[in-house]
Amino acid sequence: MPYRSFPNQFKADLLAGKRLIGCWASLASAITTEVLGVAGFDWILLDGEHAPNDVSTFIPQLMALKDSSSAPIVRPTWNNEIEIKRLLDSGFYNFLIPFIQNAEEARRAVAATRYPPAGIRGVSVSQRSNRYGTVPNYFQEINQHICVAVQIESRAGVANADAIAAVDGVDCIFVGPSDLAAGYGQLGNASHPEVQEAIASVFAAAKAQGKPSGILAPVEADAHRYMAMGATFVAVGSDLGAFRSATQALCDKYKK
Repeated sequence: MPYRSFPNQFKADLLAGKRLIGCWASLASAITTEVLGVAGFDWILLDGEHAPNDVSTFIPQLMALKDSSSAPIVRPTWNNEIEIKRLLDSGFYNFLIPFIQNAEEARRAVAATRYPPAGIRGVSVSQRSNRYGTVPNYFQEINQHICVAVQIESRAGVANADAIAAVDGVDCIFVGPSDLAAGYGQLGNASHPEVQEAIASVFAAAKAQGKPSGILAPVEADAHRYMAMGATFVAVGSDLGAFRSATQALCDKYKK
């Protein structure tokens, strides 16, 4: 069945502790995102932080996923309430907010996704998210259907993981292993024991607060290890990585 964003079944499944396997979409293409949606991943992350995406490229990708069972998630460039407001109005219900380092930043991220008095989201009476004003009770109900995952990817974030996970409205704690490794002086080496210990401590902090945890793990052995450590919200690859490896393998088959 196609994924329906309102009510938010993805959020319900995430909070229920279901294992949700996803894929990163970084190519800023509605066609490649549509192909990812056909594959059957539980969720697709449309990346605005490290990919050439903005509202004008996100909306066609959301349209491409309308008939898919994959839930669209967006990562904005930063914890910015104005950008988050535009993404909400564009039709996103699920957010991964990057580089959260303390509880106050986590509270700001949540507030950006909620209408007053629960938050600071600006009001547009007719936008894509409420089907241009045709969704009954949208303003009364939408706050509870927004899903917020926050990304811990620094030493400060690790140190404050318990407080971040305790913030009301934070639905999931997500580890960014590459930036975290860099923060521990291990750029490009997330497998270093100190980094792995930090990742485990973040997962433990999320569990202690009854929150699910997740991570990006394009290496299969890493993905299985993190799931064994308790992660249930796991990205196992990206469109860019799949395209790059497949095209290289095809070329090498005939050139070598």
